[in-house]
Amino acid sequence: MPITSLDHLVLTVRDGAATRRFYVDGLGMRWTEFESRHALHFGSQKINLHYAGREFEPKAAHPVPGSGDLCLLTDEPLQAVQTRLAGLGFPVIEGPVERTGAVGKLLSLYFRDPDGNLIEVSRLEADPGPPP
Repeated sequence: MPITSLDHLVLTVRDGAATRRFYVDGLGMRWTEFESRHALHFGSQKINLHYAGREFEPKAAHPVPGSGDLCLLTDEPLQAVQTRLAGLGFPVIEGPVERTGAVGKLLSLYFRDPDGNLIEVSRLEADPGPPP
């Protein structure tokens, strides 16, 4: 298979402080700076941040804040994620609901980040195995 994994993706954002609050304080990602740029790290992945009107080249043809739709996996109980994000002013907009992910069934909550991106936070559901 030619493609093996995702290294990073880019979100275009308006406000770094608001973005940091949602992703770092709310979701537990790490905020890093490199070459005068910002990124959010989690596991072995990262989200590079481009600020609207000050994007780095090359960039998407039409970068706009709020056009992202991401699903992020967690091992944490979804109720804990929901409580923490609600405390920061980011209520659940849908869920918990069952979904199908890349490697199995998910239980998901949906939020909007400060730019309006749709952020799905999910837990893999345990495979019950074959019926008895």
